[in-house]
Amino acid sequence: MSDNRQSLSDLAALTGAAAPVAAAPAPAYTTDEAVAPAQPVLPVTPLREQIIDAQGRAYATGRRKDAVARVWIKPGTGKITINGRDQEVYFARPTLRLVINQPFGVAERDGQYDVVCTVKGGGLSGQAGAVKHGISQALTKYEPILRAPVKAAGFLTRDSRAVERKKYGKAKARRSFQFSKR
Repeated sequence: MSDNRQSLSDLAALTGAAAPVAAAPAPAYTTDEAVAPAQPVLPVTPLREQIIDAQGRAYATGRRKDAVARVWIKPGTGKITINGRDQEVYFARPTLRLVINQPFGVAERDGQYDVVCTVKGGGLSGQAGAVKHGISQALTKYEPILRAPVKAAGFLTRDSRAVERKKYGKAKARRSFQFSKR
């Protein structure tokens, strides 16, 4: 048995040359059958299929607080229409427009899809959250490959936080009435 030790200086001399491959030792078993080396099994996540209607749109429902949004997306120029009005008119606050554009930013699809949605119930903040949830769901139905980044951002999960009900004997849900010593 020869000593084949190499140092870093020896490896530096082999730039561009293929490294010698050591022969595998003989198996220690005595049967005539050869056992194939175990290959690592990579987990394969099945890709979901695209779900679109006859007009080439993907549909999804988004919910937040008491608001429910029905959302259709299709490839386009990035125009977002809510209840027949443009997003700048319906959501006047820039923060609400920022909320509904978040799924496109995470998926790196800014300005590539047109959105038409109808939203009912709740206030403007809840409606913006419902539209965001619906856009995220519809985006993953149109492009299933985007499910991983959108899910990692937490946009596919319905935000279940809602206002807690008022309890009897309290001023609000948890606030007590002011204490009077005299």
